[in-house]
Amino acid sequence: MKDKVQITVYGAEQKCASCVNAPGSKETYEWLQAAIRRKYPEEHLSYRYVDIFKAPHDSSDQDYVNQIMEDDLFYPLVLVNGEIAGEGNPRLKDVYTSLEKNGIRPLA
Repeated sequence: MKDKVQITVYGAEQKCASCVNAPGSKETYEWLQAAIRRKYPEEHLSYRYVDIFKAPHDSSDQDYVNQIMEDDLFYPLVLVNGEIAGEGNPRLKDVYTSLEKNGIRPLA
């Protein structure tokens, strides 16, 4: 594998209205990193956190930020190589499936 798989989490310090009992975006980002590191080789992965309320955003980020602001998507929004792997309260199994679809294999 030559390129790293990028995991991007879009979120905010405040929780979304429908995520009252769910962890916050930053906690979800940190939890995903810890869970993924236990199962997959770290050298093939990179992580990004994008705060939806803090500019600047590049054009691809702005598209997702706009969809979140318009309530078309829920945050935290998790992307794996630009494809949605989970939103709101993302499921770890779905993120793992997305990683494996992108060629990441679990540690032996």
